[in-house]
Amino acid sequence: MLIVVAGSTGLIGRAIVSELREAGHKVRRLVRREPAAQDEHRWDPPSGTIPRDAFDGVDAVINLCGSSVQGRWNAERKRRIRASRIEPARTLAEAVAEYGIPTLLNASSLSFYGNTGDDVADETSGLGRGFLAEMVVDWEAATTVARDAGSRVVLLRTGLVLSSDGGLLSLLRPPIRLGVGGRLGDGRQYVAWISLPDEVAAIRFLLENPDISGPVNLCAPEPVTNGEFTKALGRALQRPVYLPIPKAVVRAVLGESADELALISLRAVPRVLCEAGFTFRHVDFDAALADVL
Repeated sequence: MLIVVAGSTGLIGRAIVSELREAGHKVRRLVRREPAAQDEHRWDPPSGTIPRDAFDGVDAVINLCGSSVQGRWNAERKRRIRASRIEPARTLAEAVAEYGIPTLLNASSLSFYGNTGDDVADETSGLGRGFLAEMVVDWEAATTVARDAGSRVVLLRTGLVLSSDGGLLSLLRPPIRLGVGGRLGDGRQYVAWISLPDEVAAIRFLLENPDISGPVNLCAPEPVTNGEFTKALGRALQRPVYLPIPKAVVRAVLGESADELALISLRAVPRVLCEAGFTFRHVDFDAALADVL
């Protein structure tokens, strides 16, 4: 297949481009700077500008665009978070519809489900509350034009991606190595995670299985609590983890984002992937950390 990838410079984007090429697929990359390689095409999502030749003979588009949500939020930061996702999704969906491209795989987030507490969320579960949940609704809705035009649209609702090369683990390792890391709050909130190899394999699986469409949870079958997550990371780094960080401190540091990122409980499972026969490489969290780190 010939596949266009947007967001190819990010953690997942770099890995999926490599995976697709190793599998024998051809890849074109959309970039926002001057092209530096033959496979790159410049585009501008805010203006909706994409060169027509970027889509000649294309079988599928994978959109992985979106700036980081980590850190403190304010009105301007939230505006940028939304724009970095919704504008590219809309621009690419319109191109998919215009050029009759059969498949669009569009990045999304498990934040759609909000705070699930101890309840399990799969692709049939309803919408949660909060800034991120509302953003995901608009993010996914931006692809509607492609679906209405007859293209297959898959919504990649991704959880926390475990990787030694960037991502959240790169932020958590330093304090734990210094002996100042610990669970957040009571540590009972669930974390929906997936290893980078499984994330990439799942995206390829969805690309190559034309019967799957709609939202798909990209997370391991066994979510862990924040307390379990922190202890496992301490074991992997051979460091003690014994200093819990009170919720008040987390909220003081992160502000509004604390309750949607660090303290939220998200107990999601990948029902669609499992029913479709996808085989996870990493199901056990300790084993995944050991492999990744």
